[in-house]
Amino acid sequence: MNVLNLLFTKDGLIYQIVKNKSILEEKSYFVTEETPANLIEEQLDEVLIKQRFDEIQVISALNHFTLMPEGFSEHDAGFDLISFNAPADREKEELMLSINKKFNIQFYYTFPKNYYKKIKELAIPVHFNFSGEKFLSSLNNKNNKEIHINLYHNQCEFFAIDNKKIILYNNLDVNSEVDFLYFVMFTLSKIGFGINETSFYAYGETTENETFISELQKFVKNLKIVFDNIPNKNFILN
Repeated sequence: MNVLNLLFTKDGLIYQIVKNKSILEEKSYFVTEETPANLIEEQLDEVLIKQRFDEIQVISALNHFTLMPEGFSEHDAGFDLISFNAPADREKEELMLSINKKFNIQFYYTFPKNYYKKIKELAIPVHFNFSGEKFLSSLNNKNNKEIHINLYHNQCEFFAIDNKKIILYNNLDVNSEVDFLYFVMFTLSKIGFGINETSFYAYGETTENETFISELQKFVKNLKIVFDNIPNKNFILN
């Protein structure tokens, strides 16, 4: 069975081609000042015609989302709720829903319509999910105060969990590892998580964001790197 895994981030596309659980190919593309503005769309076109896939798994880490309790059913309000966090364009974005039953929450998020149509036009089974839901489903948490941080290229998402309850989730688009640190520490001060009583867990591009990790270690007592992305082993895609 040939499966195509796609991960869309703030400025990038990461894909994996998997056959019978063995990763045959994994590549990343990121938009920079030197690349064409439509690089991601061009690379998506190329990967979709690489071969005949039996299934596609799509994960969006794009920062257009809102978090609601499971069971919230006013789906028509999804765009309005997202617009409180980020600008949402009904003409260019598809409204999506991901539910996490483990913590009884659900994510409304948007996904670019042009990408959505390209993928759906292949007329093969496709599953869309939000990175926050996939991240949350992968966590093993205890009863104490915890901060779980998933690092990307120029982006990070994190959960604050207390006694197995979600206190906060955020997905940040930033260009500086110092900004990562500022946002995380600012969050701690606002939700009343003491540094010494909070356990920190890091995942994803921890090596790429080495400065953030080393600076965080100066402030916190309990930090564990749970998963470090290496070639053919991506935390969110695996």
